[in-house]
Amino acid sequence: MKNAKATKVLIPCRLSYAHVWEPSTNPDGTPGKYNVCLLISKKDVKTLAKIDKAIKAAIAEGKSKLANSKGIVPKNIKTPLRDADEEGIEDEAYEGMMFMNATSNRKPDIVDRHVEKIIDRDEVYSGCYCNVSVNFYAFSVDVNKGIAAGLGNIQKVKDGERLAGGSSAADDFDVLDDTDEDEDIF
Repeated sequence: MKNAKATKVLIPCRLSYAHVWEPSTNPDGTPGKYNVCLLISKKDVKTLAKIDKAIKAAIAEGKSKLANSKGIVPKNIKTPLRDADEEGIEDEAYEGMMFMNATSNRKPDIVDRHVEKIIDRDEVYSGCYCNVSVNFYAFSVDVNKGIAAGLGNIQKVKDGERLAGGSSAADDFDVLDDTDEDEDIF
């Protein structure tokens, strides 16, 4: 990964709940953040080890935010990486996966395999496979302390089955013969 630092990781994953073209909307109707849920196979131990190492680096870097009054960082601080099976998520796409949500106030750059900008919003969607740069950082808001995942940029690697539900027009309709327009019923 270019421009690597200890808290930054390139994560090969599948996108879910992708709000990468426009920020999500908060419950009160105001604009939220750009965000995406990253699905990472439990079999990808190399990537999971890199994530673990980056989270540990973020804990060390953010010790002043995370430490208790005695200067000790508790062992049970919140971290973004979670096990979908342990969480009881009943979604086929999440089976055998670790997952995390990554967010940003800044719109991510979205590129293809050749690092060319993707403009067509239909190209990157929930279900496609990507490399995503993530920077882990410490947070402390009121009584909540932990490590968060900052969404960087996205590189689409390949298509995958859409997770958004619904069907495509090609799935719904047959090709119509132009010579039989008079027989079409409306």
